[in-house]
Amino acid sequence: MQFLWPQMLWLLLALPVLAAAYLYLLARRKKSALLYASLALPRAALGPRQRLRRHLPPLLFLVALGAALLACARPTATVTLPSDTITLVLAMDTSRSMEATDVPPTRIAAAQQAARDLIVGLPASVRLGIVSFAATATVVLPPTSNRQDMLDALDRVQLQRGTATGSGLIQALAVLFPDDGIDLEAILFSDSATLFGRAPSLDEAAAAEAARKREQARQPMQPGAYRHGAVILLSDGRRTTGPDPIDAARMAAERGVRVYTVGFGSPQGGGVPESSLAYFMQLDEPALRAVATLTGGEYFQAGSAADLTKVYRQLSARFALERRETELSALLSAAAVLLLVLASALSLLWFRR
Repeated sequence: MQFLWPQMLWLLLALPVLAAAYLYLLARRKKSALLYASLALPRAALGPRQRLRRHLPPLLFLVALGAALLACARPTATVTLPSDTITLVLAMDTSRSMEATDVPPTRIAAAQQAARDLIVGLPASVRLGIVSFAATATVVLPPTSNRQDMLDALDRVQLQRGTATGSGLIQALAVLFPDDGIDLEAILFSDSATLFGRAPSLDEAAAAEAARKREQARQPMQPGAYRHGAVILLSDGRRTTGPDPIDAARMAAERGVRVYTVGFGSPQGGGVPESSLAYFMQLDEPALRAVATLTGGEYFQAGSAADLTKVYRQLSARFALERRETELSALLSAAAVLLLVLASALSLLWFRR
């Protein structure tokens, strides 16, 4: 537990002072009780239960006061609560390496089935968008809460050559923040001009400059601070084209978006019938780990269809319940009021005062 106003904790010193004052008053009353010829008569009249009743209302009052003073310090704690409506974007690698058969029947078929299981198990509070990426990235499905649209979108993905992991992540951010003006084409034009040493056209240069200025003007957030959405990025190979995924991860981190990366397929790579692309199908785990670390997400390795389904189930449960920092002042104040009411009621009921 932490406190937003820890200096107010000094007020708790009033509690032992009040307890000492109460004990002092009891001692004075004991002295006045010596006026009786014998103490046996009043003690017998009180009895053990009556003596306990005598001290219970003051004790409740003291506890209520302590709760109220703690509330003044504004305590906070990390609690697990049902999450609000969030938008989840699934960025799926659809490069030709997904035809590999090391995950039967093929990687793409296993990934599609695992994604179907994810959709079926998603909480009602989650909207899902789907992005596919190969040589470039495409929005397969804008965010929706319609589960049937999600399932139908999975059947529309098509395999292509190339693995542009950075493009997939940038396109996922564009889906998550449609009002931010994230222009993947402008970024691609800027990168290709740098790569091939050609001068960009006026339109390309203007679009790239506008995108750069928007990013510079953005007020960066703490990584992982954005609570209304996240990205799941699944890849089975190394980046072969497109922007650097680390640069794309920085864009996500500045928006506070967590990126959960999933490396799919056997680490040693797999073969495609009538192909020799096994080298490019080896997982680039360092890059995927770096993307997850930069954004406050987590990296998972799924070597089989069952592993991928298990990863998706873990993420689905994480999105259903969210751990967040919550202020407890209102709860403590309510507890203090209830204890004060109870102490007053018992005092009136037992002692008519």
